Amino acid sequence: MNYINSFRIDPGSKFRLKEHDPGFSGKHGGKKSAAKRLVSLQKRMDELQYRLYAEHQRSVLICLQALDAGGKDGVLRHVISSMNPQGCHVVGFKQPSAEELAHDFLWRIEHATPRSGEVAVLNRSHYEDVLIVRVHDLVPKNVWSARYDQINDFERRLNKNGTHILKFFLHISKEEQLQRFAKRLGDPAKHWKISEADYSERHYWSEYQAAYEDAIGKCNTEHAPWFVIPADHKWFRNLAVAEIIVETMENLDFTLPKASVDIAAIRAKYHEAVGRSVTKQRKDTR
Repeated sequence: MNYINSFRIDPGSKFRLKEHDPGFSGKHGGKKSAAKRLVSLQKRMDELQYRLYAEHQRSVLICLQALDAGGKDGVLRHVISSMNPQGCHVVGFKQPSAEELAHDFLWRIEHATPRSGEVAVLNRSHYEDVLIVRVHDLVPKNVWSARYDQINDFERRLNKNGTHILKFFLHISKEEQLQRFAKRLGDPAKHWKISEADYSERHYWSEYQAAYEDAIGKCNTEHAPWFVIPADHKWFRNLAVAEIIVETMENLDFTLPKASVDIAAIRAKYHEAVGRSVTKQRKDTR
C-alpha cells in the first residue's frame, strides 16, 4: 500500500477523527512480515540519514503527537533509533518551565529545530499550545486560537530555510488506551509511567478529539503535512511511520558532496604508504 497517500490528510479537507479507524492494519501479512520489513526500513533510514548529514544543506523535523499511551516512545525506540545519534536528536516537551512561560510559546521549540544535515524529533511539540491549553483553559480562547496562524507562519519559515516537516498523530481508541494502562499496572517495570492524570485526562477525551481535529485541520499544509497513523496495533504503527519517513527522505534525494581533495593523489599516497609498510615488515622478519 502507499502509506503516504493512505494516511496523509489532504490540505483544505474537512477533517474528522471518527472517519479514521485507529485499529486499521490494512491487508498486511501481520507482525512477522511487518517486523521483517521494518528491519529493511531501518537500514534504509540509516543510509538516507547519512546522505542528509553529508549533504549538509537541508534538515528534517519530525513531530510526534498522541494522547497518553499513544505510542510516541514506542516509535522513538523502534523506528527513530535506527538513525545515527550524531545526526539525529530527540527533544521531549513537557509542562513548560517558568523561563519558557516568560517567552512566547514557540521560543522553546526554536531551540529544538534541526541544523543543516540533522533530523530532529519532537516528542510532543508546539501543538501542545493549541491542545492541552485549550482543553484546560490555561490561556484565553483569543490567545490559543491565534496560534494556528502563528504555527503556520513558523512552519512555513522553517520550510523556506530548508527544513522538511513531517507531523504524525498516533491515533488510538479509548478502549486501547485503557488496555495499555492496565498493562502498565500489571508490569512493575512500567509503574514509573503511571500518573493520576492518565485517568483524569480520559474525562476530556471528546475535548481532546475536537482540539486535535482543529489543530490538524487548521495547520495542515503541503510543506508541513499531517499524517494520522492508526496506532491500536503497535507493529502497524511502527511500520507505517517508518515507511513514510523513508519514502519522504528518498524523495528529497539527498546528494553526497564531491570530494574536496584529489582522490587519485590520495590513493597514490595510500599505496605508497602500504608499500613502505610491507617492506618494513619484511626487513623486520629477517
